Amino acid sequence: MKIRNYWNLRDFGASMWEKSNRPQRIAIAIGSIFLVGLLPFAGASFLATPIAAYDAVLVYPVGVFVLMALGLNIVVGKSGMLDLGYVAFFAIGAYTMALMGTHTGLNTWEIMPFGIAFSMLAGVLLGLPTLRLRGDYLAIVTLGFGEIVRLIALNSSWTKGPNGIANIPMPPDIGPLKFKLEDQKVFFWVVVTMILLVIWMIRRLSIRRPGRAWESIRQDEDAAELMGVPTLKYKIWSFTLGAAVGGAAGVLYASKNLFIAPEMFTLNVSILILSCVVFGGIGNIWGVVVGATILGYLPDRIRFISDARLLVFGLVLVVVMNFRPDGLLPRKKREKAILKREVSV
Repeated sequence: MKIRNYWNLRDFGASMWEKSNRPQRIAIAIGSIFLVGLLPFAGASFLATPIAAYDAVLVYPVGVFVLMALGLNIVVGKSGMLDLGYVAFFAIGAYTMALMGTHTGLNTWEIMPFGIAFSMLAGVLLGLPTLRLRGDYLAIVTLGFGEIVRLIALNSSWTKGPNGIANIPMPPDIGPLKFKLEDQKVFFWVVVTMILLVIWMIRRLSIRRPGRAWESIRQDEDAAELMGVPTLKYKIWSFTLGAAVGGAAGVLYASKNLFIAPEMFTLNVSILILSCVVFGGIGNIWGVVVGATILGYLPDRIRFISDARLLVFGLVLVVVMNFRPDGLLPRKKREKAILKREVSV
């Protein structure tokens, strides 16, 4: 009964949002962003994690997971392509920050465009020969790409191999806002800003030609081709934009962590980010945000039970996916119908 009441309340909240006018929606959005910005100050409450600093957990894994899950959702949720090597773009962004930060003297914000550009270039180079594949074949190729990037980092002298790269510079201060390891509130606010920019980009593209093309590819790629949709072009668009978000997350992660090594970019990271997308609701931006927040926060919140936390983590996934096979916040049927009608037109 409680579960049913919860979903009724969620549907009621969604209907109230749809009935609200533009000024009311703007007020709700600003209020929500303000409350999210106050989250680092809730460290003294029941939200505090038992070992790691609460504000650090908000940045990584929670904030970075949300950012990466939104990027992967462009590929998996919008275009329907299964990508198991998404961690490769995360690694490319991180190593760009590490190498340029320790050798060129540029700061994080000056290196950020390079990290995004190199990740996008990798997305194009991977996408051109492989995005003609579908389903399991595409998943296997992307999985291999992720492992190739990790092995290159592991065996190359210029990446210092398994020893990793240390002494990565922190971001420069933004006016009165100072980046500190012992107080990571500013890092969190930067991550939230990046998340909001990605959400804005996804929403703008979703209601325009790329979004309609992605939806048609996701529903039936053969039918989309017959209707004249240049499927390869828009699949590369999707792959490249997702890679850009992953690269941006990697740059910020390296600058925050001050050290990176190849073991930080394993297949497990790709699987976990994909789990965030599926758990929250494939194709639904807010579902992905909720899913990534829960799956990023939960393991650190129950860290006091040591290795058993992995069992609890797995049980939560199994139970929720049995009750909600489409995710916590699946895409609404009305939204699907509107998109399908727009594509057919």
